[in-house]
Amino acid sequence: MSVEEAKYTVVLKDQSFEVRRYESHVLAETIVDGDFDGAGNKAFSRLFKYISGNNKSRQKVAMTSPVSQGAASEKIDMTSPVGQQRENGRWAVSFMMPSSYALETLPEPNDPSVTLRQVPARYIAAVRYSGFWSEEGYRRNKDQLEAWMNKKDLRAVGEPIWARYDPPFTPWFLRRNEILVPIAKPFDGE
Repeated sequence: MSVEEAKYTVVLKDQSFEVRRYESHVLAETIVDGDFDGAGNKAFSRLFKYISGNNKSRQKVAMTSPVSQGAASEKIDMTSPVGQQRENGRWAVSFMMPSSYALETLPEPNDPSVTLRQVPARYIAAVRYSGFWSEEGYRRNKDQLEAWMNKKDLRAVGEPIWARYDPPFTPWFLRRNEILVPIAKPFDGE
């Protein structure tokens, strides 16, 4: 299944590590309590209900990879990745909305715990890895990314985001996972 992904340009590549410049995009987001593994499942259900039509205009929004607007009854595509990050001891889980939508054109969520927000263009340090969605994999790869960022003198300006690109039925060895860390502009003159 092909889904829209967040648009970015790679400005530095070093093995599995990258510095990317992401375009501005809109997220549907919800905050949940729970442990690392359970938070994603709890939040995914809320967000999936929103893009499946649990909104004021009953529009479906396509799933994207880290979601687009049309007439009522049009489906909003899924995008990827699904993002998860720690926020004040809780988890913020988000779906990126399709690029065909603006913040003003997305249907309003019925669930008050689902919010829409614009994310400005920004630089991200990233590491890609495969495997099961686990806290152990997240922590190991986050630590490797942070060590690489230190070597490259890249300064974090936000919390790490755990990005998952594939549905749960994808075999573990084919799953694309990433750790994404917002960083200050990495190079002068860009």
